[in-house]
Amino acid sequence: MKDKNRIKWGIIGCGNVTEVKSGPPYKLTEGFELVAVMRRDEAKAKDYAKRHGIKKYYTNADDLINDPEVDAIYIATPPDTHRLYALKVAEAGKICCIEKPMAPSYAESLEIYNAFNEKKIPLFVAYYRRSLPRFTKIDEWLKNNEIGDVRHINWHYSKPASDLDKSGDYNWRTDAKIAPGGYFDDLASHGLDLFNFLLGDIKEAHGISLNQQNNYSAKDAFTACWLHGNSITGSGTWNFDCADSVDSVTIYGSEGKIEFSIFHENPIILTNKTKNEALFIENPKHIQLLHVEGMRNVLIHKNHTHPSTGLSALHANWVMDKILGQI
Repeated sequence: MKDKNRIKWGIIGCGNVTEVKSGPPYKLTEGFELVAVMRRDEAKAKDYAKRHGIKKYYTNADDLINDPEVDAIYIATPPDTHRLYALKVAEAGKICCIEKPMAPSYAESLEIYNAFNEKKIPLFVAYYRRSLPRFTKIDEWLKNNEIGDVRHINWHYSKPASDLDKSGDYNWRTDAKIAPGGYFDDLASHGLDLFNFLLGDIKEAHGISLNQQNNYSAKDAFTACWLHGNSITGSGTWNFDCADSVDSVTIYGSEGKIEFSIFHENPIILTNKTKNEALFIENPKHIQLLHVEGMRNVLIHKNHTHPSTGLSALHANWVMDKILGQI
């Protein structure tokens, strides 16, 4: 980097996720500058750059990666290309943030992690829930022993199949070649990673997974049990063709419980012998803003330990592969 107080970013894959959720934070965060984007469709890349006030756009990822003005790269493509681009970014010696999951498998994630670790290059993964106030409040409750000793965590997540799911039309999120676990890869990864953050790393995990509804090639029904390193047990079930949309997590303790959702913006609820507290904590408009600001605080201010690194994301992939029976 030429300026230690300013980092210039490029984005590979300026699709929908970067429109509001993740792209604007790279412009809004003081000390960061978004100078280039890449998308294979030139008209869409040009349009994105124009609308977001970005001076350069590319249709070839190698051109962006090797742009001498670009110090750091955010990979926001589907997971099947994360390894391809990440290894090139590591070879170029540039800082990287990768959309979650880090890759479709633990093996590919490990290859990415090792490439950055060997060169001592900072690597982050966009598990931004670790930085959201609603979840850091839950972390505070746990650290303050509001529910006593934690015994068990359970997550039930289900949703109706979408029209796209039932149509047979192509969707990369349910293509077994890109996401073997379908929506589990895309959605359950958020929660499992968060549980590692809140309760300590999962050390054992077992699961049953199958294609139950035959709407697409990826798996669509899952159940799992696991054990955190501090003897906290866990269980979960995920189904992607149910009548009701349910997103319910409960952490059970010796003196109370905490209830919340991973995706639904419901209040977080603390119940113990003296409290029955429900808090609504709104997410930022640009939901990855605090995640991105945290990267700035690590890289420029050097006053922060970022909660979502290549190492923590690697472990999330290990847990998912254990549940899916891949390792």
